[in-house]
Amino acid sequence: MGSRIQVWLLIVFTQILFIAAQTNSDDLAALHAIKSSWQNLPPSWKGSDPCGSSWDGIACTNSHVTSIKLAGVLVSGSQFGDIASFTNLQFLDLSNNIGLKGTLPPSIGNLKNLTTLFFGPIPDSIGSLQLLVFLALNSNSFSGPIPPSIGNLLNLSWLDLSDNQLNGTIPVSSGPTPGLDMLIKAKHFVFDNNQLTGNIPRTLGLVQTLEMVRLDWNSLNGSVPLNLNNLTSVSELYLSNNKLTGPLPNLTGMNFLTYV
Repeated sequence: MGSRIQVWLLIVFTQILFIAAQTNSDDLAALHAIKSSWQNLPPSWKGSDPCGSSWDGIACTNSHVTSIKLAGVLVSGSQFGDIASFTNLQFLDLSNNIGLKGTLPPSIGNLKNLTTLFFGPIPDSIGSLQLLVFLALNSNSFSGPIPPSIGNLLNLSWLDLSDNQLNGTIPVSSGPTPGLDMLIKAKHFVFDNNQLTGNIPRTLGLVQTLEMVRLDWNSLNGSVPLNLNNLTSVSELYLSNNKLTGPLPNLTGMNFLTYV
């Protein structure tokens, strides 16, 4: 009798583990859609249970995909229609995959749990991702303007748009239109090696949480805003290789500054 109970408990326990390992059906369908449309995915992407089978780059919590990390693995493809199906996704890193083309769909704005995004370009709906803390679109070949809606990401700490072909001016808030001057928690503005034009916004000096500002290797013109010396936490300030004119502001109060 005792052995029967032990066998029954073992069967129940095994079934519980099997159920717990099952990937959420919506997430599973989205992963298989990615698998069918992208090339050069990790060899471990096989089997019917990504969460239970430990697919490289995929992390799950309670059967839901919460993290996709495929940075620099030579993934290629151009379809992203199913990304927005990962409703519990918190971390998405697709950076440094030169073969990954196209744009993320506007429906990415539905990923309300997303805190970290490495890829681009992205639609204006990015402004609805209020939990986003890290946004990196660097080291790709993307063009077009910086979406003003990024200014709605009030929790953003890290914004890296470097090494692209972005053009136009740095967006500044005006009436109902958002701008990067609204990112009052930001610590890193990294925009170097693009094709940005226009002036350095005077309102940049209002983002006093900044610790690094890189605007070098663009086509910015005009004078450097005098209130830039309000950025007393900045340790690195890059302004070279632009079309700037006039004198630099007095930087003596920027006690953390180690590189200009």
